[in-house]
Amino acid sequence: MFPGSFDPITKGHESIILRALPLFDKIIIAIGINEQKKHFFPLSERKKWISKVFEDYPQIEVITYEGLTVDVCKKMNAGFILRGLRTSADFEFERSIGQVNKKMLPGVETVFLLTTPEYTALNSNIVRDIVRHGGDATPFIPEGLDISPYLLD
Repeated sequence: MFPGSFDPITKGHESIILRALPLFDKIIIAIGINEQKKHFFPLSERKKWISKVFEDYPQIEVITYEGLTVDVCKKMNAGFILRGLRTSADFEFERSIGQVNKKMLPGVETVFLLTTPEYTALNSNIVRDIVRHGGDATPFIPEGLDISPYLLD
């Protein structure tokens, strides 16, 4: 399972998922719903975009979920949580979460993939900021996604 908010999905996310495909029989991209968090893009759009990006990969499933990631892992019978690491700060943050998840659900392992160098500086916050200010975010999101309705003048 590859959990996240994907607000929006970036080329960095896409790269991690495609590079992880040979490692797993199936990858569940799980879009977390957090009512406490204000998302820029609607959940329905995020799910539609991710489904479009991976439409040619039958071993990829896109779901939405609320609550704890380990609970959805248990429900979906997922044995691994996939996470991408850009920086050492990401590692420290993800390590803590991975250790807590392991304590709550011992049968699930967290697997880290390093981001490729060209995507190290890329994150959804940057893409949202570009869109929010009317910039061209297409170099940073997977091909074929139309985010133009969300551009602000």
